[in-house]
Amino acid sequence: MSFEVRECFDTQIIKELFTEYSKIQGAESCFVSFDKEVNDLLGFYEGGSMLVGYEEEEPAACIAIRKKSKENCEAKRLFIKPEFRGKGYARIMLNTMLDKARELGFEKVTFTTKPSVMQIGYGLYKRMGFEETSEENGIVSMKMELN
Repeated sequence: MSFEVRECFDTQIIKELFTEYSKIQGAESCFVSFDKEVNDLLGFYEGGSMLVGYEEEEPAACIAIRKKSKENCEAKRLFIKPEFRGKGYARIMLNTMLDKARELGFEKVTFTTKPSVMQIGYGLYKRMGFEETSEENGIVSMKMELN
């Protein structure tokens, strides 16, 4: 099986992956202003990037980078479709996102996660060196400096 991550400008592919992700039970609080986001993906992620992972040319995973300032960006929407999980794709997606963030000139990546719902992802973030910066109502904020 081949797996390849590419920048994606096809908003329909992104919209389908994000929408599937939004239906994960318990993750509802991660999708505030979701309609606004998916109805203007190119605007919402302007200055950042939307990345899709393909297994044998089938969209299997996504992650996005949202510009917050000249130096800082936010990683959003890391999602691996259930049938593609357990193959190490999340780590590949995160590493590709970090490389792309550096390429875009960002110095720091932040994101939020909900460990009670996304335990596997949360563990991966910590193993990859992301630091917790705060926790509120079960939602953890994390960051990584891009030196």
